[in-house]
Amino acid sequence: MSLVRPWRLERAITDVNVEELVSLGVRCVLFDRDNTVVPRDTGVAPAEVMEWISRVRAAGIALCMVSNNFHAQQVEASAAELECAVVHHAMKPAPFAVRRALSLVGVEAREAVLIGDQVFTDVMAGNLAGVRTILVEPQSTSDLWYTHIFRVFERAIGARR
Repeated sequence: MSLVRPWRLERAITDVNVEELVSLGVRCVLFDRDNTVVPRDTGVAPAEVMEWISRVRAAGIALCMVSNNFHAQQVEASAAELECAVVHHAMKPAPFAVRRALSLVGVEAREAVLIGDQVFTDVMAGNLAGVRTILVEPQSTSDLWYTHIFRVFERAIGARR
């Protein structure tokens, strides 16, 4: 498996089929915060994301946010809003925070998926940790300056549709 290739591509986190996750034995959804569940330009999860999170929870699947964001209060506030566990200061693509999240929730890597909007952080971290990865399109065009550069490389390696 290539470290930069996601297991699956979806338009948005809300397009990930919860029933399919259950059928695949997924017991935990790990997810990135910025531009995956919370648009970078608003800081608040949209209603459709909240509804999707509710469906995941109702299916008996645990949730944990794994974020590189260094603004711990913002990340903690989002996790509280989504009522999920959280690991911030993740330092993705290093897999350590993903492994910590798996331990926190009490699942094996084979029982989890990691959903994120960036190849060189989310996808690589999940792949390095042995977790299936789902790459989604960013919710907003607002990004940090260096993320814009990474997106150029994502397109160059053909990681996006």
